[in-house]
Amino acid sequence: MIDLVAVAATLAVWSGIYAMCRVATRPALPPAAPATMDLGPESPALVSFLVGRWSLTEDAAESTLLDLAARKFFELRQPGLDPMQTTVHVPAVAPDASGLRPYESQVLSRIRGLAVGGVVPITALTFRNEAESKSWNSRLRTAVVDEARAAGLSRRRFGKGVVTLLVFSAAAAGVIIGLAAVHYGLGRADDDKPGFGAGLLAFGILSAVAGRAMGERDTPAGREVAARWLGVRDWLRGHDQFDELPPASVAIWDRYLGYGAAVGATRLASAVLDLEMGDKRLVWSSFGGTWHRVRVRYPSFWPRYGRPTSSQVIRGLIVAVAGGLLLRFLSSWSPLPGLVLLLFGVYLLIRAGLDLAMTREITGEVLWRENWKSRSGGEDEPPVPWLDYLAIDDGSADRTVAWGVPIASATSCHDGDTVTVAVRPWSRRVVTLTVVGQGRTRDVTPVAPVAPAASVAVPERPSLFPASDVAQMFGREVTASPIPWGTHYCAADNGKTLLMVQSVSGMGGRLAWRLNSSRGVGHPGGFFINGDIGVYRTGDTTVVANLTGDGRVARAALPWLMEQATHRLRT
Repeated sequence: MIDLVAVAATLAVWSGIYAMCRVATRPALPPAAPATMDLGPESPALVSFLVGRWSLTEDAAESTLLDLAARKFFELRQPGLDPMQTTVHVPAVAPDASGLRPYESQVLSRIRGLAVGGVVPITALTFRNEAESKSWNSRLRTAVVDEARAAGLSRRRFGKGVVTLLVFSAAAAGVIIGLAAVHYGLGRADDDKPGFGAGLLAFGILSAVAGRAMGERDTPAGREVAARWLGVRDWLRGHDQFDELPPASVAIWDRYLGYGAAVGATRLASAVLDLEMGDKRLVWSSFGGTWHRVRVRYPSFWPRYGRPTSSQVIRGLIVAVAGGLLLRFLSSWSPLPGLVLLLFGVYLLIRAGLDLAMTREITGEVLWRENWKSRSGGEDEPPVPWLDYLAIDDGSADRTVAWGVPIASATSCHDGDTVTVAVRPWSRRVVTLTVVGQGRTRDVTPVAPVAPAASVAVPERPSLFPASDVAQMFGREVTASPIPWGTHYCAADNGKTLLMVQSVSGMGGRLAWRLNSSRGVGHPGGFFINGDIGVYRTGDTTVVANLTGDGRVARAALPWLMEQATHRLRT
């Protein structure tokens, strides 16, 4: 009981210290300065970040769009009374965009890329793929935060001092927990006695919690700028009906509308604009050269949807045989159940045959694709997706029903692509799929690899350290094998490990970079060599290449290998 109380008290104390650090570093929104109409040099996205308590919301992208319209990079037109009918018109001669900030260029590129004939509906700017939406908005957030930090308006919420305090507290907690575990083990008769490993585990977990990103917080300069923009917000809110202005009113209000969206003073314009996930049941399509909306229904009730013909035939045979057996052995009691099952089984067989015979081809634009069905992946394994919804607009109507497409048949399929598919209408199944034209969103919103957020090692991308380069470095055949904490390269003849590559994020990555870069020798490629270890850093991730065992004989060739990897990363 004493040991348990000691562990619980230690964790409670550390949790209390962590909670106090979170409270002490909470962003503080200053009082508003006097109301003013004077706009500062900050961009609307940066203003949205500061006024939103150093947290970025969808207002950043929306206010940037309105500000670009005010600066004549494109025009917003509202042909009717409904603001949802607003369209974006890109000029034939594009203004010079060389002076735009990275996130402004990102918004402008999406609009230009989606435009058909220089026009795109304002509500067609939403995303159809969740991964792309997250990646796009994550890149925009990173660019805004980088600008805020460079201007001294923001800083990490948990700075070096706070992280150091928490890590030292975690070390003290680990020692106490380790001692408690050892003391507990001394009173046990079995061989399974806990030791200092429990303390190390506790230290690792608590350090990981302390080192994870907690967002941004205020600075003195940031509070001063935020107060000034809060004054602008009060001035805008003092105008009657300003919050009811539609996006097209940017032609009159100029940049004030964009900044109004940034500070939360434009209810209607912000409600119309959306640069996140769209509605999968009402999707814009440009198939045929003009924009139009298509309503999509996603079938799910009947078990035949998405199933292959063989599955339908087997099911029909089982139902028919079951009906026949009931008629044979239970007809004296009641022939109705057996007759119903027999007829239903025959019906399934006939429809499966007709479905196979009525296979047809259609060509259209992919409106939406998402997972539909998954099968069990086994014990302690996640479900394995095997069937996706695939909504296609072939231009024949403003309504359509999604098809079921096997994932293996649609690995290259992307929303916005023009595809030709062979389909079976009764089962709503895609038999074959061919991409005949790539969609504009492929170029507009490429999915960037996302660095792991947790401070654990993950396998490095094979393309950066191909086995052929490693083999050339050692002058012998090697094999590459993924392991939970990275990738190791072994000699093909004896299986001994020659090289281990790890990608480490969070506090562990920063520590690995500091230790090896401070002691190592820098190279033009941006990497450092510290004896048998080579390191380089990209974003929040540190990649460590470590020669082990017989691999140390190739120490002289390690800079060459790191140069190849960093060159691939740059290009």
